[in-house]
Amino acid sequence: MGNTVFVINGPNLNLLGLRQPEIYGAETLADVENKCTSLASDHGLVVHFFQSNAEHEIIDTIHRARQEAAGIIINPAAYSHTSVAILDALNMFEGPVLEVHISNIHARETFRHHSYVSARAEGVIAGFGTQGYELSVERMARLLKAS
Repeated sequence: MGNTVFVINGPNLNLLGLRQPEIYGAETLADVENKCTSLASDHGLVVHFFQSNAEHEIIDTIHRARQEAAGIIINPAAYSHTSVAILDALNMFEGPVLEVHISNIHARETFRHHSYVSARAEGVIAGFGTQGYELSVERMARLLKAS
């Protein structure tokens, strides 16, 4: 548990690289996972990567993280703006939580400007493309080292 980080991805991220590449880029979620796994390993961390289009599966994974993970990096995607249930699950997790978004949600449609998840996150990384995941792994490594 002390060196495991769950990277949780929400709806439609399974289509990363195909879906609106002008917004989300050409990298696939598998590309992102490979980069995160390698970078985490450099910091002595193990990444458990997960994606689901189903809210309850994301919540179940957060519950599982309570027993298995030291930290959570989450890109809740559209659930950022709608899911109090994901926020409630994250509030039960005792380790650090980082929220990541590929696009800058604050430069998009108004309904995307509010994220329920941000109320629980130690930090939010948005608008850096898939590099945001790498930045979040770096930050998580520092947070876990400090604790």
